[in-house]
Amino acid sequence: QTEFTQPAILLVSVIAHKLFSDKIGIKPTLTMGHSLGEFSALVASGALDAIDGVELVNLRGKLMAEACSKQEVGMLVSLGLSDEVVEQICAEQREAGMQVWAVNYNADGQIVIAGIKKDLEQLVDILKNAKARRAMLLNMSVASHCPLLQSATEPLVEKLQEMIKDEFIAPVVSNVTAKKYSTKAEALELLPEQLVSPVKYKQSIANIDDEVDCYIEFGQGNVLKGLNRKATKKPHFNVSDMASLEKTIEAIKELNE
Repeated sequence: QTEFTQPAILLVSVIAHKLFSDKIGIKPTLTMGHSLGEFSALVASGALDAIDGVELVNLRGKLMAEACSKQEVGMLVSLGLSDEVVEQICAEQREAGMQVWAVNYNADGQIVIAGIKKDLEQLVDILKNAKARRAMLLNMSVASHCPLLQSATEPLVEKLQEMIKDEFIAPVVSNVTAKKYSTKAEALELLPEQLVSPVKYKQSIANIDDEVDCYIEFGQGNVLKGLNRKATKKPHFNVSDMASLEKTIEAIKELNE
């Protein structure tokens, strides 16, 4: 249930970042997240209090669930096809009456598609016939980053207006534009749009790679490390527990020597 998983994921990532920053005392050059992670990035940037962030993404999850409650929706991942091919297939199927959209540009050859579940089930075979290396449905209860969530955008704006602060210590990279922003006004425009727009993750990495020395991922697992391996030669560390915290701190110290 996304209204519970979103606060839990945010809280774990925020705690991991707090432990790291308390121990090493360095400020980020940029902050960035994938989908929900953009809200963790806002906390790390100073523009959102952690407790407010938990409340905000709980609401975000509820609004997403409500928007998807009247129909069976889902998401699938396509591996091995170019962005252009996947976009063309989705566009052709929408013309034929399907509701499917490319929504996560994760890495070259890896795109996530969201939409109506029965349409996605048909799309699996269409993608495989187009020579996708793999196409499979994901275990998701919502259809993220697509027009099916349009009804969730307006109620989110009011809460964002209340909680986002103009106190950025570092810019945040927008999932919507793959570019930096550092004002409340920009956040109020971009974060509701993020609900219904694709996550431009690989484009974001390409845009910021020259500006950073390394990437540090906060929270459970290291999914983004796998994506970054294809997109950058810069070192990537993750902080998910005390052992990885110490390991990352040592690695950062070595980089600075």
